[in-house]
Amino acid sequence: MTIRYEANPPKILPDVDTNQSIAKFIEKIKIISKRCDAIHLTENVLGNLRVSPIEVGKIIRKEISDIPITVSLRVRDKSEKEIAEFVDNCIDIGFSGILVLMGDPSQTGKPNLGQIPSTVVKKLREQDIDSKIDLYLSISNIPNFSKIRKKLEAKPKGFMTQVVQNLEQVQNLSDNLKGFSVIPIILFPSEKNQKSAKFLNLEFSSYGQEFEEFVKKVHKITGDVLITSPNDFNGLCKFLEKSFS
Repeated sequence: MTIRYEANPPKILPDVDTNQSIAKFIEKIKIISKRCDAIHLTENVLGNLRVSPIEVGKIIRKEISDIPITVSLRVRDKSEKEIAEFVDNCIDIGFSGILVLMGDPSQTGKPNLGQIPSTVVKKLREQDIDSKIDLYLSISNIPNFSKIRKKLEAKPKGFMTQVVQNLEQVQNLSDNLKGFSVIPIILFPSEKNQKSAKFLNLEFSSYGQEFEEFVKKVHKITGDVLITSPNDFNGLCKFLEKSFS
């Protein structure tokens, strides 16, 4: 069973000691890595300036040598040279996969350089990068399959979804993406994550009462699940320890 944990590296704030924030973040990863099978590191969620997943990934790899790590690569504001350097670093560190996505507009004024995730994956595959590290693209939880031709033609290893909220969404994705890995993202249902749920137009009522069963059923369909819990680390830890340890 593969249960991944989505980890957002700490924000870089003017009145906060970044090194101290990194140390706290790494301790959390050490704790939850005992309760899950893999870690996914995000990059600048919502365009906010955060510590690079490359920086924290190096530390995690040294501290926890055996846990698989995937990482988000936002291409909206990166040049081809910056993308190449990011990918090379991921391979050197020993990450298992890269999720190539557009990313949210930068909150710090970095311009949109016009990179398209599917085109980036296609170019990386032409360089045989996919023989060294798995490449993923993102996909809607309710995609129009007639309009994702370029994503399919890029031939990623698979797709990481938007946050899903029912089994019908997962089954639909699995049925229509034969030959690709599908990694559904699930938001941990708790009071502390209500703000995130509202932002995502998500109703916990659709799965919150039987969350353990929901995770297991999703996993049965795809063989892989990524759980996110941006504001309730302790709650998710307790859930994973109780349900999957």
